[in-house]
Amino acid sequence: MLAGCLLGGILGRAQQAVVSDASSERPPVSWVQAAAQNETAIVQQARTSLRYRVRKIDARGDTTRETIESKQGGVARLIERDGRPITAQEDAAERVRLQAALASPEEFLRHHKHDNESRQYTLELVQLMPSAMIYSYAPGQPQPSGTQSRQIVLDFHSDPHFHPPTMIADLLTGISGRLWIDASSQRLTRAEAHIVRPVNFGWGVVGRIFPGGTLEFEQADAGGGRWVYSHLSENLTVRELMVKTVPVHTEMSSSEFQLLPSLISYQDAIRILLAEKIPLR
Repeated sequence: MLAGCLLGGILGRAQQAVVSDASSERPPVSWVQAAAQNETAIVQQARTSLRYRVRKIDARGDTTRETIESKQGGVARLIERDGRPITAQEDAAERVRLQAALASPEEFLRHHKHDNESRQYTLELVQLMPSAMIYSYAPGQPQPSGTQSRQIVLDFHSDPHFHPPTMIADLLTGISGRLWIDASSQRLTRAEAHIVRPVNFGWGVVGRIFPGGTLEFEQADAGGGRWVYSHLSENLTVRELMVKTVPVHTEMSSSEFQLLPSLISYQDAIRILLAEKIPLR
């Protein structure tokens, strides 16, 4: 949860630090303001469901899931493990799990309450960015692969005068990094963040992210003006609830994006996933 909120809040508006760029007289803040507005619209105004595949590699293993973003939250079906098709037994277990979700809407909604909370945290951080960060141009930087138009590259760091009004806003006080913003669409295409000082939650009782960690993510146009995260890499050292300190190493990539005609219910998303025939081993 902590890392996800941090990623969601990296972009946003910033103080008016006017630094000229060889190719633009716009203040750097104006690019970030536009990107922040677009990001907020993505979170708040999804009008169609999106289908895609997600491969995730972390301490639990290497899994690939077919995913559909529904009206009530994301629904996923396991289709590969360690880069290979799942077994018939694993597929049967997935079918039982998804059928149970169909039969218990209350349980599904309870499980996805965390998704809604993360979305609200993201919006809060975006709204706080005007007073949280200072931006400057970083000319001459490499452009992300596959981009079709010029990318505006900006460096950012925390404003030392920023006083977080909420616990979650503490995420914004210990990071610095770099953003790539597409000049044509004014969408964020890539972000890199570094934890430069300890980030505490509830004076360190709720949690702490230690310095030296890194976060990277990229976005891609899934079609119809819908931009989504296509890659995520996080390497952090985290302690939650004063229990123990653990390393967090996660790699996620999304592909095969498909916009559905409308915003569908989670029940319809499950039925679509269950109807799909997948290879088994």
